[in-house]
Amino acid sequence: MNTVYICNVCGYTYDPAVGDPNAVIEPGTPFSELPDSWVCPVCGAGKENFSEA
Repeated sequence: MNTVYICNVCGYTYDPAVGDPNAVIEPGTPFSELPDSWVCPVCGAGKENFSEA
């Protein structure tokens, strides 16, 4: 099962099955493996502002 993460600031959902094409994050990349510099593509919040859905 895929664990998705939701931005606590804007509600954006990071789905590892999709990745983040705008940041060149390949599909299948778990949230834990996102670089520390990755931010929410909608509002710019850092990874610390995300929670498991």
